[in-house]
Amino acid sequence: MNQYMIVKKVLETERGMEMTRKGLEKATFAGGCFWCMVKPFDQWDGIHGVVSGYTGGHVEHPTYDQVKTGTTGHYEAVQITYDPEVFSYEELLDIYWRQIDPTDDEGQFHDRGPQYRTAIFYHTEEQQEKAELSKQQLEASGKFQQPIVTKILPASTFYPAEDYHQKFYQKEPEKYKKDREKSGRDEFIEQHWM
Repeated sequence: MNQYMIVKKVLETERGMEMTRKGLEKATFAGGCFWCMVKPFDQWDGIHGVVSGYTGGHVEHPTYDQVKTGTTGHYEAVQITYDPEVFSYEELLDIYWRQIDPTDDEGQFHDRGPQYRTAIFYHTEEQQEKAELSKQQLEASGKFQQPIVTKILPASTFYPAEDYHQKFYQKEPEKYKKDREKSGRDEFIEQHWM
């Protein structure tokens, strides 16, 4: 085992122990471009962190340049660390559904390709059950004419994206605003949820 792998394993173990001590949990959602998925979760009490990254693929330690080709199998996603005593998983699911077009299996808004598909990655059986129930409720609501195609998948290794992608809405507010306006995401949300 090389030095990098040892340090990585120690950090993962320490983070896991800290989360257990504090009663924190993780939730992972893919909703198209991860730049647009951070802010909706980042502004609530009980949310301890929102990290942009890649998950669900077959390449270890992928880079943005690799993932954007659409050939690694990864989804752009956000991983949320939260306190379920303050902010429930059901509330996270509600926010998630209100950020995406759950009927589009080829990307989200102007971002096209497999890396921009939607998925809920569950970390526990309880999360799986709640995610499946919320999907059924959304389908039954009649809010969308087409079938809900968002996948519900077991969580796999999550690779944080490069630093310049983290909290992009804070680092590059003008670029974030323009990209969001251009994407059509906000108009879709307004049409279906407001």
